Amino acid sequence: MSEPTLRFPDGFVWGGATAAYQIEGAAREDGRGPSIWDTFSRTPGAVFQGHTGDVACDHYHRYAGDVALMAELGLRAYRFSVSWPRVRPDGTGPVEPRGLDFYDRLTDALLDAGLDPIVTLYHWDLPQALEDRGGWTVRETAEHFAEYALAVHGRLGDRVRTWTTLNEPWCSAYLGYGSGVHAPGRRDAGDAFRAVHHLLLGHGLAARALRAAGAETLGITLNLADVQPADAGSAADAEAVRLVDGLHNRIFLDPLTGGGYPADVLAHVSRIVAPDFIRDGDEKLIAAPLDLLGLNYYAPTYVAGRPGGAGGDAYPGTAGAVEFLPPAGPLTEMGWSIEPAGLTRLLERVAADHPGLPLMITENGGAFPDTGLDERGGVADADRVAYLDGHLRAAHEAIARGVDLRGYLVWSVLDNFEWAEGYRKRFGIVHVDYLTQRRTPKHSARWYQEVIARNGL
Repeated sequence: MSEPTLRFPDGFVWGGATAAYQIEGAAREDGRGPSIWDTFSRTPGAVFQGHTGDVACDHYHRYAGDVALMAELGLRAYRFSVSWPRVRPDGTGPVEPRGLDFYDRLTDALLDAGLDPIVTLYHWDLPQALEDRGGWTVRETAEHFAEYALAVHGRLGDRVRTWTTLNEPWCSAYLGYGSGVHAPGRRDAGDAFRAVHHLLLGHGLAARALRAAGAETLGITLNLADVQPADAGSAADAEAVRLVDGLHNRIFLDPLTGGGYPADVLAHVSRIVAPDFIRDGDEKLIAAPLDLLGLNYYAPTYVAGRPGGAGGDAYPGTAGAVEFLPPAGPLTEMGWSIEPAGLTRLLERVAADHPGLPLMITENGGAFPDTGLDERGGVADADRVAYLDGHLRAAHEAIARGVDLRGYLVWSVLDNFEWAEGYRKRFGIVHVDYLTQRRTPKHSARWYQEVIARNGL
């Protein structure tokens, strides 16, 4: 193995990530209750060809083999999410011990294999019973989330060091309650902003409870956007960037890091819905100290300020003022542009705006049309290798410029249920045959194995 020309810092965390509903299956086993994704996936037209996560990768039964495969590939950390309805089937009632038993076994298997478990407490699978009572648009859901978080910590806290409260609250709020393309499928701009606040409040309440219980490292994962103007010299485009950046990034980052909601963002929200759901003291709760900020990055966002612009349903209040430019250049199978430089820009921006906050790339990867088994029984995915290589080089460039980046978790370890896209889009470095559940490492998995082994490129 050749010496790396780009070496990452000693102790850099190399790993992979998944999410409960996307891989576990066993949707009706051991007392698990229904989630909003169980309901949404059964809504006609909501998910490609009516696919569901009922079986997914059957990880609930095959976790031991999956952990062994991760160890073989050299992963040092594994970020997985806990299914809230598996632990508390109705969201609020008694804990289901069989659900916690599964995560207990998984955690032990990871530690025995030399992998550090990184727990995400919420990756979009809200118990349906809570959605029936208002979901993330009501305050009670945030309070119940903190109770659930404490129940999980009570079982795993003696072995799990790193805890992430939420994954991508932007998606949960805007895609789930604003545009309706994700569960629970609501289309109400006011509800989207209510959900933003109660998700953040849930984070703050859970972080406070976990800290009091002795949690070592606490964080949250955001899918921050590298928002760029169509024309760098255009004042109208700069204003569009400010608006979209406020709705995507600053509405989360600023209150999480103690600055409260930005005044311009609150003014924008107030034109759509009265922000009476924000109570005195909420912003202080949301600003619970962070030990780590997770960043999920896939593609940049280019915008222009144009009267009559189409705007976007996932960005309430942008219609008539903002045009989102179509992706350009090489694209992933999701239709997302491939621009690694956007990752460098984003990491530098967050590091500059919030100095002293350690960062981790908690998701990065690409969906590509894998070409099937090669003559050696592997899966050729040269496009994914090139994508990962480019983004790791971009991450290294950010480190060289002084960014405190602690690790990189590839998305995803396994091909899986890709939300509204069902099973037709594959992000995994390990191929999954959904009929046989056979796992086959792709060329990207072996490439990543070598990157980890030499801690560099």
